[in-house]
Amino acid sequence: QVQLVESGGGVVQFGGSLRLSCTVSGSTLSHTVVAWFRQAPGQDREFVGNSMWRGGSANYAESVKGRFIISGDFAKQTMYLQMNSLKPEDTAVYYCAAEGNYGLWSRQPDHYNYWGQGTQVTVSS
Repeated sequence: QVQLVESGGGVVQFGGSLRLSCTVSGSTLSHTVVAWFRQAPGQDREFVGNSMWRGGSANYAESVKGRFIISGDFAKQTMYLQMNSLKPEDTAVYYCAAEGNYGLWSRQPDHYNYWGQGTQVTVSS
């Protein structure tokens, strides 16, 4: 059973940066898709970006493209979300997800089999 644990959330000022981590345990991921989603209060969980677990192509939501970067350290079984130029509208609980069922077309929450518990990111204006 795959377990995902996020960390790195917190409060940051407008224009600042933050790096989230998602550590995988319980089972080794191989050729699969991993992703980040976020959910603001009262809103649906939305796609932020995804990537092949071993690196390569990545997709990003238009709202974060050019500001957020997904990367990973396969040896540490950890994926990262580097968030730059943060805006108040980026405030949300951020979730990592693994094992997308439709490859890099996996952009909906129900496309993923494993989820972390979430970490809060708050951007102050």
